[in-house]
Amino acid sequence: MITPLDIENKEFKKGLRGYNEHEVDTYLDEIKKEYENLYRENIELKDKLNALSEQIKRYKTIEETLKETLIVAQQTAEEVNASAQRKSSLIIDEAHHQAKKIVEQANNDVIQIKKDYENIRKEFVVFKGKFKSLLEDGISSIEETFNDIE
Repeated sequence: MITPLDIENKEFKKGLRGYNEHEVDTYLDEIKKEYENLYRENIELKDKLNALSEQIKRYKTIEETLKETLIVAQQTAEEVNASAQRKSSLIIDEAHHQAKKIVEQANNDVIQIKKDYENIRKEFVVFKGKFKSLLEDGISSIEETFNDIE
């Protein structure tokens, strides 16, 4: 892969009218290919980020479903209480125990998803910075090359 240093250190042989046009064109084509690859990789990373965002949305939907399920379980426990006072105590205790497990698991999932999202976001920020720096170095090098030609 071409680095900004490679671009900066690239020297072209001078022909009769300046730099060898074919050599410059070939090198620029090579740079173009590398930047196209980086662009595609950037798009792929954005797609992955979108996919992970969708996954987070699904987990949030699951969390809401679990919360609704908990509410339904509590209402059911109250109805059972009205019909059977002795058995209701055991059913309510079990429902609360299960609900706590569900909520704890959902909270653990949310925490993990948030951690994953933050890690991906940090990686994206680092990638963005590196990519921006690479582009700026490339532009600077190209400007220096054209300034030298002028």
